[in-house]
Amino acid sequence: MSQLDDLKAFVIIAKHGSFTKAAEILGCSRSHLSKQLNLLETQLGVSLITRTTRAQRLTEQGQLLFNQCQLAFNTLDTAVQMTMEQAHQLKGNININCVGGYLGEDIIAKLIARFIQKYPDIRVNLDFSSERVDLLSGQFDVVFRMGKLPDSGLIARKLMTITNGLFASPNYLKKYGSPAMPDELIRHQCITGSINHWLFQHGKKANVSQEVVVSGAIRCKNGRVIKNMAIANNGIARLPFYYCQEELKAQQLVSVFEDWKLADTPLYLIYHKDHFQAQRLKVFVDFIVTEFSRGVMAQ
Repeated sequence: MSQLDDLKAFVIIAKHGSFTKAAEILGCSRSHLSKQLNLLETQLGVSLITRTTRAQRLTEQGQLLFNQCQLAFNTLDTAVQMTMEQAHQLKGNININCVGGYLGEDIIAKLIARFIQKYPDIRVNLDFSSERVDLLSGQFDVVFRMGKLPDSGLIARKLMTITNGLFASPNYLKKYGSPAMPDELIRHQCITGSINHWLFQHGKKANVSQEVVVSGAIRCKNGRVIKNMAIANNGIARLPFYYCQEELKAQQLVSVFEDWKLADTPLYLIYHKDHFQAQRLKVFVDFIVTEFSRGVMAQ
């Protein structure tokens, strides 16, 4: 048995935190895996996993080896899969992390549904978890992300610019008053998401701006929930205008400011700059970029 097999067994044990689960995945016994791990530790001259009767954890050297092996195996898997794929074979998995709320759950999800209908042999795993993800870890192939991006070696395709506004229910403003200036928001209940530093630019005076740190009883990272909380008279919400078109028409919500504007938010599609990029990913990226260039928000 090769050292590569021992390394693969180690990675699966470490990834799932269980000899039993790893043995099930690899189709072997726990004792066989234990022998593989012992042999690998002997060859390397280090302890990789600390084992007790109740739990196991990676040592410092084990964590280092796991991180490097995971990257290496992801690269190998991609290279092998691309070698096997032929020019017109569009099949396999695409793992996607996406913003939630109306944009992700309604607009982008509908685009993905159309993409799957067009390419039925491609399987999509769609994740709406809101924490920042690391594409270099190999967990996701593409990510839809809003806002300023950190500098990285990834490719970021800008899909659209999102115009934001402040909204509240007429009943809330009737009860607590309408703020005339951004700095008056500190006396209001503000429904916040991941951002509580709100930067305003005066719409008619280019050099006049205000930044306000807001707070309130409700904090949530889902735009749909934030909107519903504002409709229910719970405070002032910062939301994209396209979230609120129907509610503005029905006068369930009204704009808070006329002369003060919030900064726009870009939406990006992010993916690896990878020489081994699968054809299915290229097709998916082209499909999404094309659909957004046609104005999906107006469809």
